[in-house]
Amino acid sequence: MHNHHPLAPYACHPAQSRGRLFPEPESVTRTCFQRDRDRIIHSAAFRRLEYKTQVFVNHEGDFFRTRLTHSLEVSQIARSICRCLGLNEDLGEALALAHDLGHPPFGHVGEDALKEMMRPFGGFDHNAQSLKVVTALEARYAEFDGLNLTWETLEGIVKHNGPLSGSRSRHRGPPPDAIAAYDRRHALGLETFAAAEAQVAALSDDIAYNNHDIDDGLRAGLFSIEDLADVPLVGPVFAEVAAQHPGIDWSRKVHEAVRRLIGLMVDDLLAETRRRIEAAAPGHPDDIRAMDGPVAAFSETMTANDKALKKFLFEHMYRHYKVNRMASKARRVVRELFALFLDEPNCLPTDWQRRAGPPGDAATARTAMDYIAAMTDRAALDEHHTLFDVRARTS
Repeated sequence: MHNHHPLAPYACHPAQSRGRLFPEPESVTRTCFQRDRDRIIHSAAFRRLEYKTQVFVNHEGDFFRTRLTHSLEVSQIARSICRCLGLNEDLGEALALAHDLGHPPFGHVGEDALKEMMRPFGGFDHNAQSLKVVTALEARYAEFDGLNLTWETLEGIVKHNGPLSGSRSRHRGPPPDAIAAYDRRHALGLETFAAAEAQVAALSDDIAYNNHDIDDGLRAGLFSIEDLADVPLVGPVFAEVAAQHPGIDWSRKVHEAVRRLIGLMVDDLLAETRRRIEAAAPGHPDDIRAMDGPVAAFSETMTANDKALKKFLFEHMYRHYKVNRMASKARRVVRELFALFLDEPNCLPTDWQRRAGPPGDAATARTAMDYIAAMTDRAALDEHHTLFDVRARTS
């Protein structure tokens, strides 16, 4: 099987993949990375992303992004960038589609609540949970647990934010338990950077969620176009659209500005990454892994713009009282469900009970964590209603 475009020497070539933990015959119709992408798309965890949110809770409005639409948007940005750089588009796409599989319900609030509840039991990390989903929790295949993805895809999932150990790591403390345990079985090179495709997928995630949060925040009325005027890059782009298209309706103005912002960030990423590739002259994916810093990056100016936008969104969106109110409810739902299952594991569904230990036990905590992390926003709200409202039916 061949990519449509010639691959650069530093791209991940399917024929040179380090393979799968459980050897399988190769597909005659797809490369190993295309097969990984297809397995991710067909997984139950991927389907559940439809009802998991970024900032807004699922039932708050049809037009807000869900983790599913976000993952699809990330995959399209990642594919385009990989194509322009001579990287493997299919691997970039697979990683973009897999990057949020371990996210619990209610976005970052749900994650923070699980982190807090799991503190005595080894903590919670959504990249580690994504690895757990694709290596253990998905129960679909006759011969193995998980999806049996290639080494390169697993490496990219685990190193979404860079190396996890050694001198290049910005990760505080040891790698999360689930990653360390898997690495002992199937070493993923935690001290090096991931391949270029994984680095591109991680930055595509940044590009997508920053710009789509501008879009969703404006449409939700949490801030106005005028509020964005002083935000570097963003303010000038909105002003440029207004000047070029006087009288354009509000919705088109927002879409046009967001479209341009994504384009500018992609162009900057391509220029800076090409500059770094030229300086390092890598001849193999391992040369990129061995570098002292990432090969895929924004310029210093765009990094500063990105930081300023994140600061604006944090102050005007993630800390808006309407979001805080929903976040407060969401935090309470996750905490209360976790506490109940930890104290009364016999309230878990039968197949989950088998994996739990006695009340208060670490195995019970991990089982409660896996069960809750897999839930959609809607399922978590329904489960909480069932278990905490004395008038609710329990079957």
